[in-house]
Amino acid sequence: MEDMIRYSVITEKNPREIVLLRGFGCAWKKCTFCDYHLDCSPDAAENFALNRSVLSEVTGQYARLEVINSGSFCDLDQDTMREIEQVCAQKGIRDLHFECHWMHRKEIPALRARFAALGIQTHIKIGVETFDRTYREDILHKGIGVSDPAVISELFDECCLLFGLNGQTAASMRNDVETGLAHFDRVCINIMVENTTPIHPDPQVIAEFCQEIAPLYQDNPRVDILMENTDFGVGGSAQ
Repeated sequence: MEDMIRYSVITEKNPREIVLLRGFGCAWKKCTFCDYHLDCSPDAAENFALNRSVLSEVTGQYARLEVINSGSFCDLDQDTMREIEQVCAQKGIRDLHFECHWMHRKEIPALRARFAALGIQTHIKIGVETFDRTYREDILHKGIGVSDPAVISELFDECCLLFGLNGQTAASMRNDVETGLAHFDRVCINIMVENTTPIHPDPQVIAEFCQEIAPLYQDNPRVDILMENTDFGVGGSAQ
């Protein structure tokens, strides 16, 4: 997947640069709807070579960088992590966003301390998908073993929600967004798209989202809405 677009600039709502790096692969790999973990390699040297090239595009224009890698920050090799440190220092990055699965939450404090020592504030995003625990665990297999959103948010700053799935309603989607806004700094709404998994988008639910939910939050500076998974500018084909 070397031909994927891996660098982009987000100019609206929390302007920042964003890079899609490659790691060893998501350690969880049980989410029924997700195939992002296919963007991986067990070869640390090859990953680092690719990631260093991608990170070389960072300019620091907004002093804010989001790093995603189809998994968690701890799925990146240590050379890549050191390169992120160097790029942040060289380009004046003061706010750094990472993603992390619930299973790695105990590694977050050390990550925060590591970058805080460089004067960089970290913002950690978790893929919750929904705050309906039964749906989240029985259908999506997220592996988040608690129900209380306040507990989930203790170590995380931002959350991702997944809409456009069978069984969701306007009421359930709005409740998820409001819950996210009450407990997290930012909410990123992802609309389900067709991929290689058995989970398919529900056109009726997506239409309901567009008619009843999106208008409520499209101008909210704390809410990102991605109708396509490439809307941040990364992940699509470079060809």
